[in-house]
Amino acid sequence: MKLLNVLANDGIDKEVFEILKKQQINIDTTHYEKEELLHKINDFDILVVRSATKVDKELIDAMAKGKTKLIIRAGVGLDNIDTAYAAEKNIAVKNTPNSSANAVAELVLGQMFNLARFLNLANITMKQGEWNKKAYTGMELEGKTLGIVGFGRIGQTLAKKALALGMNVIYFDLYPANLENCTSVSLKEVLKNADFISLHTTATEKPVINQETLNYLKPSAFLINASRGNVIDEKALLKALNEQRIAGAALDVFVNEPTPNEELCLHPLCSVTPHIGAATAEAQNRIGKEVLQNILDYLKENTNNAFLGKYK
Repeated sequence: MKLLNVLANDGIDKEVFEILKKQQINIDTTHYEKEELLHKINDFDILVVRSATKVDKELIDAMAKGKTKLIIRAGVGLDNIDTAYAAEKNIAVKNTPNSSANAVAELVLGQMFNLARFLNLANITMKQGEWNKKAYTGMELEGKTLGIVGFGRIGQTLAKKALALGMNVIYFDLYPANLENCTSVSLKEVLKNADFISLHTTATEKPVINQETLNYLKPSAFLINASRGNVIDEKALLKALNEQRIAGAALDVFVNEPTPNEELCLHPLCSVTPHIGAATAEAQNRIGKEVLQNILDYLKENTNNAFLGKYK
């Protein structure tokens, strides 16, 4: 009986790895760089990637010549996969949209506390031997307004946590949701009225936050991005920070990863993290299990009952 061969090119949760092994599914967790991956991919039925592996036309062409019929993105965003070209080549693409919402929302909430209380700056300056107590009079989150741009799973999870802290929540989304105590408004109203603005949109052709839209923000406002790097014009943001037209920013994602804008990363008003929104043990375990479910669903759709029985 033919065994299923899966390549998790950017790794996979250990528990899920063991489950796959017990199901007698061959899984390889070696990370292959582009040139080697082009030669190796024909050995696998399914490719699992995170954000590190770019699945472009060249790689998809190599898959189409072999037996790879499914790409699974272990995460939400699909901007590192040419989904349209994969569809042309009859290669299915799946992701794991249900697993990382809480982890990302908690990171954003952590950055909100950080920005409100100067935690990052205070930590750095104390390690430099400075005692700047009077310089770090912050604010409380209770009673402040959180503006969320993109009100899907992550945005709504963040909203619930913010409401529990006594914050007011407004949001912009093309498809308003029915979440109690959250008000749907225009993008301009979110940017003009929020004390904290958190971005949770998918990758966009043009930046949502640019020189024009940055002008809507209050001088006391903080901008947080844990969605995709290209939703912000980084040059425009850097200019706004240099001119102190906004109070600060927190970024977990960047236009160029893993080599982000150095000037932006070193800016004292910008708190940065290396795309760790979903990097919790719990989220990675949930993502791994959702990857597993995608694999089992693929088997149900593409194998006969005798073969499927082996993987129940």
